[in-house]
Amino acid sequence: MSIAPQKLVIALGGNAISVPGEQGTIEEQFMHTRQTATFLADAILAGYKPIITHGNGPQVGNILRRVELAKHELYTIPLELCVADTQAGMGYMISQCLMNELAVRGTNQHVTTIVTTVLVDKDDPAFQKPSKPIGPKLENSVAEKQREAEGWHIREMPDGSYRRIVSSPRPVEIMELATIRNLADDGELVICCGGGGIPVCRDEQGRYCGSAAVIDKDLTTALLARELGVSTLIILTGVEQVCLNFGKPEEKQLAEISLAEAQDYLAAGHFGSGSMGPKVEAAIDFVSHSTAPNPVAYIGHLEKLGEVLAGTSGTKILK
Repeated sequence: MSIAPQKLVIALGGNAISVPGEQGTIEEQFMHTRQTATFLADAILAGYKPIITHGNGPQVGNILRRVELAKHELYTIPLELCVADTQAGMGYMISQCLMNELAVRGTNQHVTTIVTTVLVDKDDPAFQKPSKPIGPKLENSVAEKQREAEGWHIREMPDGSYRRIVSSPRPVEIMELATIRNLADDGELVICCGGGGIPVCRDEQGRYCGSAAVIDKDLTTALLARELGVSTLIILTGVEQVCLNFGKPEEKQLAEISLAEAQDYLAAGHFGSGSMGPKVEAAIDFVSHSTAPNPVAYIGHLEKLGEVLAGTSGTKILK
């Protein structure tokens, strides 16, 4: 008797499609997506059935930059529609590359991309305190010019660069959850919740409207994993393990930590708010609220996905 594939949720970090230092052209994005597909295919053929989410910060930033450059000739595109556009475009790339990689290995498996909306609270305090970086790194002079000309909120990053920041409310409800669950239960490979989902609010009459914000994709991914009832959440990024004192002489890699330890380290400020912090917060959210038996979250490097699944790489967070 065959064993049913193990369902889990995998969040792809920005390095899965766009790599810092590159222009981020479509050709470059396809190249990196094809590489990413090899690691995902390895996991699928090893007996896992992932539900896949992904980031979209560089892509949304580039769309907004195009809007600004063309605003004297073409209509503008609000931020929430930029999220929708990137969900569809990036989902197309990931699904195509993954289907092709599986086909090369003798497995004809369809991959479905769902453009996903996520409800947020219209009164979320985050709307008054922009915090989420989007778009490319900027020189100080360029950042100041955009602040003055376009009214951007700008923040200096730990590496000395500057980024545009926008509001990042917490996800409340994944609107297409039932469809995602049905497809996953039927054995489909699903890509969803790209970029944290398209943020929408509900007014007093129950009507929905888009919100000019970006939801943290790791927090939405944690919510997705909880609602689907999977036991494993994997957050893939550009480092092999979560570290204390990252980049300092006393840096310490963490192979396994308890939920309580993760909460203490996060509260002590060990993880950057624009980098590892949201990933650890999402892992904590999943492990602490999951109703699945023995929930576990892993944070690890994309290229080490097989080793993360085997428990020989990454940081494991458990109760």
